[in-house]
Amino acid sequence: MCRLNPKVDFAFKKLFGSEENKDILISFINSVLDKPVPIKNLELKNPYNLANYKKERVTILDIKAIDEAGIWYDIEMQVGEQAFYDKRAVLYLAKTYSEQIESGDDFEKLRKTIGIHIVDFNYIQEEGYHNCYKLCNVRTYKEFSDLLELHFIELSKFDKDYKDLKTTLDRWVTFLNKAYEIDKNNIPKELAEDISIKKAIEKLDIMYLEKEEREIYEGELKGLRVRKAELKAAEIKGREEGILQVAKSLLDVLDIDTIALKTGLSIEEVRILKK
Repeated sequence: MCRLNPKVDFAFKKLFGSEENKDILISFINSVLDKPVPIKNLELKNPYNLANYKKERVTILDIKAIDEAGIWYDIEMQVGEQAFYDKRAVLYLAKTYSEQIESGDDFEKLRKTIGIHIVDFNYIQEEGYHNCYKLCNVRTYKEFSDLLELHFIELSKFDKDYKDLKTTLDRWVTFLNKAYEIDKNNIPKELAEDISIKKAIEKLDIMYLEKEEREIYEGELKGLRVRKAELKAAEIKGREEGILQVAKSLLDVLDIDTIALKTGLSIEEVRILKK
């Protein structure tokens, strides 16, 4: 299996945001956009290096790039569930757009900006793991401008087996979700057919980390595990409290045995509630 988890901020930034891996990032962006004419080249505006990562990691961990047509991209991986993530995504998109010009510059210099947010939690109240938003008329759906475009890719909504993969984006999301179980010497044929994904798997498996890089990665991985454990504990606690509330509401209408049967509580637990 791959030695590093690509969902961890550090591993994601080093894999997709390094100069030597630009072809991997290009393939991923093309899979999201799925346009007839794919992009062929990118200029990384904030390529990975350890010094910059240490400085940025307390604020912004996105990858910024510009393609040969002048279109700007802002890509971010977010694992920890966050409230108001929509506001954060819009802020990043707006900053990437507005920072293209200085005060007094001609507005004509502003170029199309696309935000791509890969999140490992359910946030968008829409079906499908990939949703795209643009500026349009709410009545006619006619596009006002194509200058701003926002993509959400929700990893936790993706549930396809290898045999059901149909698009390059399907394969990239499978890679992100299952890298921990993929052996670089035995890559599933559905992923191996894509040369960029095959390269990403091999890179992730052999990626060398200096001592300081290893410490950062391990720290972020530990934080990821702690957040997941906390969310699970909160979920369990909330479920238990909900069951207790239901049981209490039934005390005046049902007998103890029936309440225990309906809620899954023991008869003794229901008796304690009744007291």
